[in-house]
Amino acid sequence: MGSHASGLNITGAVLLLLWAVAMWAAVVGLWYANRNPGKRWVFTASAVVITIGIVGQIGHLQEHVAQAGYWIRHPNDPAWMTPWGSGLAKGFGRVDTSHPTLGMEILHLVGNFIFLAGLAAVMVITRHSRATQTRRWGKMGVWMQGIHGLEHLSLTLSVWFGADRAIGLSTWFGATQPGPGLSTYRLWWHFIANVMGSYIFAMAVYHLWRERAVIEAAYRLNPATPAAAGSRKPATGLGGTSPQTA
Repeated sequence: MGSHASGLNITGAVLLLLWAVAMWAAVVGLWYANRNPGKRWVFTASAVVITIGIVGQIGHLQEHVAQAGYWIRHPNDPAWMTPWGSGLAKGFGRVDTSHPTLGMEILHLVGNFIFLAGLAAVMVITRHSRATQTRRWGKMGVWMQGIHGLEHLSLTLSVWFGADRAIGLSTWFGATQPGPGLSTYRLWWHFIANVMGSYIFAMAVYHLWRERAVIEAAYRLNPATPAAAGSRKPATGLGGTSPQTA
């Protein structure tokens, strides 16, 4: 895939990689800044990272849905990717053109780490609201997507280090021979993993919306600095619901 990449393919791959790096830099920075409650900007910034993660996962999931739809019509054909997915894979493939499938593996690795960053941001925003459903769903998502991310890391590194075929759970650790059987198993393995992960992410966001007043309360004022009597209560950033009326 990497031998015929256009300038647009390479630019898209670089931008996607920067997207992932920027999201993880934000998650780490917000986690560090959120050691103590009372910093309202951390709540807002974490919500932005979560939103960007949602956008990224929508794009990632549609690729898997399109691949599954193609398989239903052509179950015995070689594995297929959408034109934009194929173009990005070609761009990533320029990293090392001696491994034809490396670009595709890097593309899915980056996509999964963008998804994982969005879920990690759910954990950041609920750091001081540990009893919420939002945090429970976020923790479930981080564990599941973390394992899925390690799967893609294994697939990518095995190809890059010269293995005959990608090694991971979705390839029976390289034991399955290339062909329709391997393509079918791998395609549906990752499709189901992404659908399940997306559902968990959606539930975390749903509960974040429902519990926004409770979660945001920790970011309004430093608990060590009580509000002066009669002072104006700050407005919420999500929906305008205050903890007093939740």
